[in-house]
Parts: sequence; structure tokens; C-alpha cells
Amino acid sequence: MVCNHFDDVEDVTMDPTPSAGPLAGLRVLELGQLIAGPYCGQVLADFGADVVKLEAPGPGDPMRKWGTIQRGKSLSWAVIARNKRCISADLHSADGRALAADLIARADVVIENFRPGTLERLEIGYEAMAERNGRVIYVRLSGYGQYGPYANRAGYGSIGEAMGGLRYLTGEPDRPPSRIGVSIGDELAGLNGALGALLALRAREKTGRGQVVDVSIYESVLAVSEALISEYALAGVTRERTGPVLPHVAPSNLYPTADGEHVVIAANQDTVFRRLAAAMDTRELATSPEYATHIARGERQAELDALISDWTRTQNTDALLARLEDHGVPAGRLYRAADMLADPHFRARSSIVSVDDPTLGPIPMQNVTPQLSATPGRVRWPGGAHAADQAAVLADWLGDQMAPSTAPSAPGADGKTA
Repeated sequence: MVCNHFDDVEDVTMDPTPSAGPLAGLRVLELGQLIAGPYCGQVLADFGADVVKLEAPGPGDPMRKWGTIQRGKSLSWAVIARNKRCISADLHSADGRALAADLIARADVVIENFRPGTLERLEIGYEAMAERNGRVIYVRLSGYGQYGPYANRAGYGSIGEAMGGLRYLTGEPDRPPSRIGVSIGDELAGLNGALGALLALRAREKTGRGQVVDVSIYESVLAVSEALISEYALAGVTRERTGPVLPHVAPSNLYPTADGEHVVIAANQDTVFRRLAAAMDTRELATSPEYATHIARGERQAELDALISDWTRTQNTDALLARLEDHGVPAGRLYRAADMLADPHFRARSSIVSVDDPTLGPIPMQNVTPQLSATPGRVRWPGGAHAADQAAVLADWLGDQMAPSTAPSAPGADGKTA
């Protein structure tokens, strides 16, 4: 079923004027493709940076054809390339490399997620370009980082998720590890790339010099692994797949309802568990030695979940959630896209906006996060056509300095990307 009605979603009219966001005036050249580098660029563009996406001639970034396609356009591209200006150059040609070098010489930040050494072979690596632009910051995203014995291996997000420990932990204990339904490793790396760029910009205010931000996908996943390493090293504990629960954190699980749905209830804190017991009309649970403390509940996790499930099965979802809300117990539905589009809280916070697209018309997509009270980011346009902004970008960035070498290069015969 396709939802064509977005009457309650905030409309965004395409706005090509310069942004007033907190990163307005920041020049970012995005050389990456697919997800990790482009997601980093999306974050910076959402907050007002002038992100120029340089693609190879021909088909350009493969993301243009990935995911769900409507009227010949990828909806994934509409999101990940939003707020960016698109140009083209063949980095395998002398003219294309010269254009890239001229742009880098005027950039604040360069984003790339090629295999380490690629830009050096093209003679536009950080060391070479810092001689022309000592203030430039290179955000370099890769599977394994810029150095180490694995650095030159090909690395995708799924491999980084496995190496960083997330894949092993995802799924049911009696089945092989599962994958999370989004490219979380790439996106975590992209977020770390954006954070690293901001940190390097802050350092540049003091030193006047740029630097390299080295982001690996596997370390971006490892960074959110909590105490996984420490638990093994000091206590001999290896975390295993536990399905919908965290061991010894109870109650916090999915619970069935009378009308065939499931709700998430998280009442593992002592005070919250007392409120859940009251909602269940079983206040004695909260004072029973078997369930009164976090440790006691963790030791009886399965039996406590069974008790709660017996109760939730007698309640329709809406009534159950209303009762839990009345008692101050954190609980919620399992949301899908349709639920998000219909939810009043999403509407009140403009969590989803509808962005005009010249090919597709209105496209609902997630809004910018976090929300800043004085200088918010915003979505100004969806991902655009290949090389659509070539003339405007060259005029803005290079102006009168444009030399013959900086003219747009013709598509290469092989359509290669770096």
C-alpha cells in the first residue's frame, strides 16, 4: 500500500538561497560515494554548509540507483544528497584532477571515503593539498582507517559492523547473527566524520592549520559497544545474542496485547517498576524480595516477563498504553513508516518534512536533528540531478580565478570512479 496523503506533514519549498544555519559559509567538497562519506556531508549540509558533491561523469554516485526507485529517481538519493550542490569531474583525467585541486585549494573541509591511498595516487591527497591550502581539513572515512595492517583492504559497512562487534550481538540466541535493517555502520562513521570535522574546525581557530580526521567504520561501531571489551578482559564475560532483551535488565521487553500487537515496556528502574506494579494492580510485586530490586528482577527476568505478558494479553493496545501512561511507565508501539506519518508528536515537532522535488513532487523524509533553538538546520532541497550545479559552483568557488584547467571535463570513456 502506497501512502499518497501527507496533509499533516510540514511542507518545505525548495530554497536555493544561501543558508542561515550555523555552518553557513563553510565550504565542503564531498568526494565520497554510497553512504559513509555522503552521510557525513548530509549532516554538514543540513546545518548550512555549502556541500559540493563531486561525482564521476556518466552515472555518478551509485546511490543514484540504489534503494526504491520512483520515476527513475532513487528515494535514498533524495535524502542522502539533500542540501548539496552537484558537479562532475573525471578524477582519472588531468583536467578533472586539476579541477578537484582548485576546489580543494578553496575548501574548508574535504570528505572522502575511498580506499586509503586513492587520493594520493591521484595527487590530491592531504599532504599534497595542504601545501596549497594549509587550512584544509580532510575527513577520511574507510573500513579500517588510514593505517594499520588492514588499512588497504576493501571495507563496507557490514564488515565494519561485524568487526566492531555489533553483528555478533544482533538477533536471537538460537540463530545465526542478523543484520540491523539500515546501514548503521556507515551512518555511525558519517556522524563521527561530521563530529571530527567540527572538532578540527575548532582546533583550526587556535592553530590556523587544518588536519586529517581519520574515521574507520569498525571503530565507529566499537565506540558504541558500551563495556563489551572491559567485561571480557576483566570478568571473562562474552556478550551473546539475547533477542529483544538485555540480560539482567528487567522488565524491558516486547509484550503481547489482546489485539495481536506488541508493545515495548521499559520499567527496569526500581521506582518505575513500582509504578508498573500499580498499573497491573499487583503492588505486592514491587515489595516482594523476588522483584523489589534491579538485581533481583534481573535474576528472574524470564519469569517476570511471563507475568507481565499474562497481564498485557488481557489488554487492547490503546487501552494498555493509556493505562501505562497514566502511571508514568515508559511504553510504546513498534513504529513503522505509516505510524510515523500519522503520529501527532512527529507532526508537532516537524520530525518529518515534505520536500518538493521537480521529478517526484512532495517527498516526505526525516527532518534535521538535533534541533537548535536559535540557528536551526533545515532541508532546503532534495538530492539533485547529476552535475546540475556545475556552472554555479565554479563561479562561486573559483570566480575570476577559473583557468582553462578548471572547466568541466567530458565524461570518461570508461566512466570510472576513483
